[in-house]
Amino acid sequence: MGRKIIITCAITGSAKIPEAHPAFPITPAEVAESAVGAVKAGAAAVHIHVRDPETGAPTGKTALYKEVLDRIADTGVDAIMNLTTGYGARYIPSDDNPAVGGAGTTLRPPEQRLEHVLALRPEICSLDIATLNFGQFAFVNTPPHLEIMGREITRAGIKPELEVFDMGHIMLANHMIKEGMLAGPGHFQLCLGIPWAMPASRRAMEFMCDHLPEGATWAAFGISRHEFPMVEHAIELGGHVRVGLEDNLYLEKGVYAISNAVLVERAVELIHSAGAEVATVAESRQLLSLPPKA
Repeated sequence: MGRKIIITCAITGSAKIPEAHPAFPITPAEVAESAVGAVKAGAAAVHIHVRDPETGAPTGKTALYKEVLDRIADTGVDAIMNLTTGYGARYIPSDDNPAVGGAGTTLRPPEQRLEHVLALRPEICSLDIATLNFGQFAFVNTPPHLEIMGREITRAGIKPELEVFDMGHIMLANHMIKEGMLAGPGHFQLCLGIPWAMPASRRAMEFMCDHLPEGATWAAFGISRHEFPMVEHAIELGGHVRVGLEDNLYLEKGVYAISNAVLVERAVELIHSAGAEVATVAESRQLLSLPPKA
């Protein structure tokens, strides 16, 4: 019997809507439908962002998260819900005064970034241990804010998925675990290929893995054309995997993925071709030390 590998599907993300994509999920109904399709294709966990149904812009509204979760629950499909806390960290300095956020800035206090998570109590939420240049804007998560968020998430009994984009983020996460701000050994998500952070390569992934706490679980993803090569490397190196339209729009060069489900199906093929097995939802809860669902 091969090693069990968890597939997480990142449904929609918070990047600019790809206007040419034939079926990009935006509304709560579309996000929920896409998530259910991904689970039926083999994903055990779904990573959820929400967008304003009218404009498609990212938002942190609890009511929209609740609608997505309620719609998924109404289908009877069981999956590990993983809600983002990333909304509220973007900073774009204004042209007139860089000390003041300009158009596109979303910076919010850590308590506001957790409102939907503490209200809805998913099994997992992301926690970006990261301040970095993220393309053309700054993604800001200061240590004091992370301490507040880490302690509140832990107090609520929610497992944080520690998203790390560079080596310094792993060092900070290790420090937070050592100081009791986060429970160890932790579950990490290695985020690769984002400008201007760790490159999407096997060597980079292996280097990051070498610095994770002993006993930690981890998964990895690569963006755009790096998505499936990073799936293969994560399988080889003993991790779990993430795919989804948040990270990559294409099934192959020039061919849009028509759904999250087809990206999950490709990940399933890669897992099986490596002699491993796709973890069920129940098995995934065990692997991540989550309580079994009542």
